[in-house]
Amino acid sequence: MKGRTIALDHLNGQEAAALMVDGVLQDLLVDTDLPRPGTVYRAIAMRPMKGQGGMFLSSPDGPCYLRQIKGLAAGQPLLVQVTGYAEAGKAIPVTTKILFKSRYAIVTPDAPGFNVSRSIRDEEERLRLTELAHEVMEEGTNGLILRSSCAGADADEIAEDIRAMSDLATTVMQDLTGDAETLVEGDSPHAIAWREWTEEASVDTDEGSFENQGVLDALEELRGPKVSLGEGSMYIEPTRALVAVDINTGGDTTPAAGLKVNMAAMKDLPRQLRLRGLGGQITIDMAPVPKKDRRTIESALRAALKLCTIETTLVGWTPMGNLELQRKRDRIALSQVLA
Repeated sequence: MKGRTIALDHLNGQEAAALMVDGVLQDLLVDTDLPRPGTVYRAIAMRPMKGQGGMFLSSPDGPCYLRQIKGLAAGQPLLVQVTGYAEAGKAIPVTTKILFKSRYAIVTPDAPGFNVSRSIRDEEERLRLTELAHEVMEEGTNGLILRSSCAGADADEIAEDIRAMSDLATTVMQDLTGDAETLVEGDSPHAIAWREWTEEASVDTDEGSFENQGVLDALEELRGPKVSLGEGSMYIEPTRALVAVDINTGGDTTPAAGLKVNMAAMKDLPRQLRLRGLGGQITIDMAPVPKKDRRTIESALRAALKLCTIETTLVGWTPMGNLELQRKRDRIALSQVLA
């Protein structure tokens, strides 16, 4: 199946969206009963964590944890946004840097200025979008980022998006008094698919679209830790402390085979982690590789990470020759969804 297809369906009773490209599952979003990333609370400061530079907050969905709390006092109400899913038994991670994001526009309260995505390089298009931003939105405390999806888009649609996000930001950011309350719900999987998967694609909204488009077959392959890489393989196994990735060459143990399977693993690893909903600390045990090839492997991984929307930091190599990553937890683990 050639081309891009977006399937909007349900998985185990929860709303879900899948992106298929040339018959390969590239992304998966599944709703849960947990607070969605992007949710905005009016939360109440509770108590600081001494020595950790953070504070617990109360919210309608339970305790939250906020870093960088300078000037914050217990009992003080403040607006925060959920940044990702909490690990089991831990508080919901939140930030005071709130973003109001839609298909074309991102409104940034308390960060004034108008910006156009760097990926839009055509100067005439950048000028058109900048002029549109100034026509639609008054400069003030709210800033604006026009996303890459604005390139070639209808001006009226962009303007409507800017107004909607700007009005929402103005209303929410003024709602500072009162008890803990949910002010904005995070987007659902279908809404995120519309917002983020903006390249041209066919959309299948029929009941059973996951089966018809091959999504369920792809999910079955993700149940196990093994990922086939030609003659080699990669095993991805989450533990309580970290996600362990083990790369093997198979029967061929030559240096050339090691480099080949490591390169294949680096190209596919971001997709595998995205589909499996895995984040936090990632430790990669490479197939045997000489130090002179490490830069080549890093370059392949960096190129693959550029195509992934999930924030990931390449930390570096350990003394034992493992490569470490730190990845944002903005997906729910697929093992919980398929359980």
